[in-house]
Amino acid sequence: MPVSALLPLLPSAAPRLKERVFRIDCELSYEVSAPTDFVFLVHALDDPEQRISGESIAFHSKVPFHVFADPTQGHRFTRVRAEAGRFTLLYRALVRKRPFARDLQAPEHPVHELPDHVLHNLAPTRYCESDHLGRAALQLFGDLPPGHPRVQAIADWIHEHIEYAIGSTGPTTTAREVFVQRAGVCRDFAHLGITFCRALNIPARLAVGYAHFDEPPPDFHAVFEAWLGGRWVLFDPTKMSQVEDLVRIASGRDAKDVAFATLFGPARMLSMNPQIEAVGRLKL
Repeated sequence: MPVSALLPLLPSAAPRLKERVFRIDCELSYEVSAPTDFVFLVHALDDPEQRISGESIAFHSKVPFHVFADPTQGHRFTRVRAEAGRFTLLYRALVRKRPFARDLQAPEHPVHELPDHVLHNLAPTRYCESDHLGRAALQLFGDLPPGHPRVQAIADWIHEHIEYAIGSTGPTTTAREVFVQRAGVCRDFAHLGITFCRALNIPARLAVGYAHFDEPPPDFHAVFEAWLGGRWVLFDPTKMSQVEDLVRIASGRDAKDVAFATLFGPARMLSMNPQIEAVGRLKL
């Protein structure tokens, strides 16, 4: 059966995990030297797997702002114009998550069966040079059973062979560089997973959101997801948090699509504190 024929059935037919409720409390502070425009991506996504029960966004100083939604992905941006001085964003939300259960036998799909809206997630991008790592991907994973087991093997390999090292990479580091230097942070782990998948003709993309960590200090989290069994399935090569508990903000081809803050002007970040807390579990 073509993948496209499965899509209308998934939201109601796929089994789900029990619902959990999470409280988000995010604070971002900046020192602004001159008038600066900000584009923030901090709102929790409202989709079939997670629902927003309530939310608010506010600023310590009086600034003009508005929220708009991406017309294709559904994630929401906040545009702000800040004058010189200290500037702080406060975002709070209550989110109810009921994700789809993981199908450990979910298959890969041949390219001719992929839905049109998924196809562009096979192409190399700025941070995910799948055209340069194709030989490595085939050598490492080409002979493994296709589907969920192969993508899980990719995530496991990254976890075992790439050192999680804060400060080892920067905003321009690519997957190929991470593969060579064998160190990075969560977005680098995710970029490498995406790159290996695309090199094997498995659509993959970056997902970012709020996650609980025992350590290091609070931060936004990046994982990757692969198109398997007619839907997107999350994988976290860092294994720092339960991937099912990620409160998603957005998905994109790589990090350039889903930066939590984009600045146009002279501003310096003073602090970042995106907190998430599990506040209940409801049996439906």
